[in-house]
Amino acid sequence: MKPLFVWIAMIGWTAAALWIAAAARKKMRPGASEFFLGGRRLRGFVSGMTYAATTYSAFMLVGLVGLTYRSGVGALGFEMTYLIFTVLLLITFGPRFWIVGNWYGHITPPELLANRYQNQWVAVLAAAISFFMLIPYASVQLMGMGLLVDGITGGQIPFMVGVFIMAGLSGFSALYAGMRSVAWTDAFQAVTMMATSIIALLFTFYHFFGSPSSFAQAAVENTPDLLRFTWSPELFIGLTLPWAFFALTNPQVSQRMYVPDTIVSLRRMIIYFALFGFLYTIISTLFGLEAAIVLPGLENPDQAMPHLLGKVPTLLGLIIFVGIFAAATSTLGSIILTLSSLFARDIARHFYPEITEGTERWLGRVVILCLLAACMVFAWFQPGLITVISSMASGGLLVMAPAFIGAFFWRRATAAGALVSMTVGGVLTAVMYLANIYPLGWWPSVWGGGITLLLFVCISLLTAPPGNANKFIEDVEKELVAYRFRFINSLKQKRY
Repeated sequence: MKPLFVWIAMIGWTAAALWIAAAARKKMRPGASEFFLGGRRLRGFVSGMTYAATTYSAFMLVGLVGLTYRSGVGALGFEMTYLIFTVLLLITFGPRFWIVGNWYGHITPPELLANRYQNQWVAVLAAAISFFMLIPYASVQLMGMGLLVDGITGGQIPFMVGVFIMAGLSGFSALYAGMRSVAWTDAFQAVTMMATSIIALLFTFYHFFGSPSSFAQAAVENTPDLLRFTWSPELFIGLTLPWAFFALTNPQVSQRMYVPDTIVSLRRMIIYFALFGFLYTIISTLFGLEAAIVLPGLENPDQAMPHLLGKVPTLLGLIIFVGIFAAATSTLGSIILTLSSLFARDIARHFYPEITEGTERWLGRVVILCLLAACMVFAWFQPGLITVISSMASGGLLVMAPAFIGAFFWRRATAAGALVSMTVGGVLTAVMYLANIYPLGWWPSVWGGGITLLLFVCISLLTAPPGNANKFIEDVEKELVAYRFRFINSLKQKRY
């Protein structure tokens, strides 16, 4: 594809996104909550779309397509497992995060941990783990964009040019108006992602195969191995386990449980996300199977989608390109905004409690710039497959899952249990991934997650829980009944 067309597409879409960001800024109010959470005033559709656009990134139409290209329908099982777990976690923890966040004015997920365990170091540690693990994941978005522009133009727009363009747009959206800007552009990006992918999928069915049924027949005849589940238990669990708890352990998405304006908007957010996720997963998997038939023998599976775009009419290729560009940009913007809030609220405020909200916003902006620079350096090295890098990052974040679950469901959970388990589990997981150690064939996320859980339970049983534990959990449960999120208890109250 001619570079000129790609430039026109990027400039046109960027202009639209920046116009939306400018409109969002007009409704921006003072304060850290406004900058980092949009003032907790987002409606159901915008909340759902910002959650979807943050979750579904370049990983899908580049990474998941590549994973399907290489390993078949096992990738579909992997991603559907993630979706099911995410919806269940949102139903379970979304109302709890929202209630507690409104009570105490929490801006970051680690603040919730610090409050429940009555120990600020729990928040500092959780923030540090998030920084260490999310820089690679954020860099994946830049890698996806670089691979895309390089592949679609045959190298005429180099990899790093795509990286710089997306970093600039994501950084501007986050710096300009914070969460409100990111959320509004996310909604626009999510709609763009879904519309362009559906149009492209329908066209490629008829362009390459004549009809959807002919595509299905071609898949059976040409790629029968990809239609069988061939993943080993070690591979499936190793990749899936970290993603199963993604909604709880990745702060850029768990923070979005704070942003809906009402409990009704929270319910709608979950519904919109579930519908979006199901459709987008099916579409991405079908693209992978199409690429396997049309473009057999690619050395780098992550190049499957860019090469597929090179075989369709220019206009359609640009439509798909814009959808992927939107997905990667939205996720990167959300991650750097969330990490900036973690630094300002959970790290800087711990060491300098007297800082003002204005200083927090200033620190957040500085951190955004530093994070973008770090992500660009990481992306420049192109360390491996997008899917594997993403799973490695989530594997490291998995060590926070027991602390979050215990915060709401186990009165004996303690700060010592959270600190020791996250420290040991995080270091162990990172070392095993970096050293490529897979004991007995099982992935580091499995070992790290298991040891983290064991340490969390044992250390908590040996130490005293904070004095607020019972009241914290009981108050949340009562509020859930009042908001009718505990349906059985609500029925009992009505009966008696």
